[in-house]
Amino acid sequence: MAGCGVSELYPLGLKLEGRRVLVVGGGAVATRRVPALLSAGAQVVLVSPSVTPALRALADAGRLRWEARRFEPADVDGCWLVHVAVDDRLAAAAVSAAAAERRVFCVRADDRHAATAWTPATTRHGPVTVAVLAGGEPRRAVAIRDAIRDGLADGTLPGCHVPEPAPISAPAPATGQGGRVALVGSGPGDPELITVKGRRLLAEADVVVVDRLVPGLLLDELRPETELVDASKIPYGPSRTQDEINRILVERARAGRFVVRLKGGDPFVFGRGGEEILACAAAGVPVTVVPGVSSSIAAPAVAGIPVTHRGVAQEFVVVSGHVAPGDPTSLVDWPALAKLRGTLVVLMGLKNLPAIAATLIRHGRPAQTPAAVVQEGTTGAQRVLRTTLDKVAGEAEAAGVRPPAVVVVGEVVTTLTP
Repeated sequence: MAGCGVSELYPLGLKLEGRRVLVVGGGAVATRRVPALLSAGAQVVLVSPSVTPALRALADAGRLRWEARRFEPADVDGCWLVHVAVDDRLAAAAVSAAAAERRVFCVRADDRHAATAWTPATTRHGPVTVAVLAGGEPRRAVAIRDAIRDGLADGTLPGCHVPEPAPISAPAPATGQGGRVALVGSGPGDPELITVKGRRLLAEADVVVVDRLVPGLLLDELRPETELVDASKIPYGPSRTQDEINRILVERARAGRFVVRLKGGDPFVFGRGGEEILACAAAGVPVTVVPGVSSSIAAPAVAGIPVTHRGVAQEFVVVSGHVAPGDPTSLVDWPALAKLRGTLVVLMGLKNLPAIAATLIRHGRPAQTPAAVVQEGTTGAQRVLRTTLDKVAGEAEAAGVRPPAVVVVGEVVTTLTP
């Protein structure tokens, strides 16, 4: 989009894969520009006496070539595009002059009007890239870009449904026409903690199969025509079987629909996402996995409990407590966990907390080890109980703590508290 006050600009998408791009300058502007160039597959040559730590890390990883010196006109030779990211106007003018002599387009961060190319305000929505130019008014361009980005994300703009290739391919031939499944982690409870990709796929879904722990406000954003399937698995209560959920995913996808399996937390942290992938693979249905913020880390974090802390804990272990210690079906080595010095995080362990605490103490974890229970972390109903390992089960019951709750055992519980 071209604004007023400048000659009409000709918008163009550049295919930079395998082509050399020169970036002059190693400061904050270059740090912002280089990732997009690398994402486009450009062979980036960075010329600057010094660079930011982020750029140095990219150079050390071999993702770009860093020449630790001042610019020389010959640096432009063989380049398809030049980015000038320095504050010195004289130095920038020298670079753009060398580019002009060689008929190479040049972007200048210091003076866009002296440049031969501009970088637009950009947003990406899956395979869709939106670039906005506003006649030399960056704030206006950003405002328009953000409005478009929000419209794409919440599905209010037409053409939002833009299916993308799935990174996990099923080995068997699919019988449906174009159907696919996405396993999306919705995070620990706060609807704003879903990932950008997760929210985008949710806006595109034809069918959403939802868990009990999914933030309800996310469902309010679904398109009116989206089918919502409640597959709630209430702990210790009625639930659909996993086979039933698998059947729904496969049947809807085989019918050519895009199915999002929306799960609380992360699909692969006690979320049975692996079983759902296997079911889809057996049916020839392609699957995309979108990780989510796990409550095992997020719930303690929002309660002021870091699961690791320098000088306090150099490890943390996450286990499921839905099967009691001593149960023949338990796969957890509780005696070994009792001997660890780091942090222990227990999910789905509220019912068996008395047995878990007693087992840990019996096998060597000190009874006075700090312990905490975080109920419904990251939500408005969050509650935090801090105590010690020998008292945690009784105090949690007396306080009426209910699932979902995360139990944390270790010195980190008191690290950030007075």
